[in-house]
Amino acid sequence: MNGLEAIIAGAIQGTIEWLPISSEAQAMLYMLNYLDMDPQTALSYAFYLHFGTMIAVIIRFREEFMGIAQNLRLDYPLTRILLIASLATGATALPLYALLKSVSTEQDATIFTVFIGAMLILTGVIMKVTGTPGEKGMDQMSDREMVLTGLAQGCAVIPGISRSGITVATLLAQKMNQETALVISFLMSVPAALGIFLIDFEAIRLIPLQTAIILTASSLFFGYISMNVLLMVAKRTPFWIFCVILGVITVSFVLIL
Repeated sequence: MNGLEAIIAGAIQGTIEWLPISSEAQAMLYMLNYLDMDPQTALSYAFYLHFGTMIAVIIRFREEFMGIAQNLRLDYPLTRILLIASLATGATALPLYALLKSVSTEQDATIFTVFIGAMLILTGVIMKVTGTPGEKGMDQMSDREMVLTGLAQGCAVIPGISRSGITVATLLAQKMNQETALVISFLMSVPAALGIFLIDFEAIRLIPLQTAIILTASSLFFGYISMNVLLMVAKRTPFWIFCVILGVITVSFVLIL
């Protein structure tokens, strides 16, 4: 991967991360079909790209994270949500990660591309059947709801399952306020991104340092710049439609070729 290709990969991650169409899937499709990477290498690069957008989230929501740092108590809503949800995320993410890494060594790029398209369609269907948001705030979120949201987020380790889409859908299904659901989803992305970075570190550390720096800088830059705009759009637009359409296009592209 040269410098320009790394910038493009970071731009894909940074721009699409906030949309429920799986930035991980789009980055992998780019690397599989345009850079001719093997699925396992592309998967590790896609995992690493979350490092830059994780930093963008920390900068954007620095006040919320400062509040957590100053209130490391389980009776503080944000601290409790992130702790319980992150533990639940590991319960689904770890076994799925192990399965995904083993399967990716046996499949070629075409099969993996079709799989990603199918998962995008599934994400769209899940978002469609979620229902309408309610009026619940963070302080009204039960431990059970935190666990369910964390378990759902863990499924996003699968390329094509949108992390933001699946977590927001789960929160809205529990009648959370839409703006609150979006904030919780973004905050949950930080421990999730850090966790997958540590879990896949043995593969990620093989990424050349110069490439890693460019990937981080690009995804951070594009992620931070696009965050506010995309958040505003996400409040008004039924993005489940984008998931289904993009999934159909992805699968059709492979079948036609």
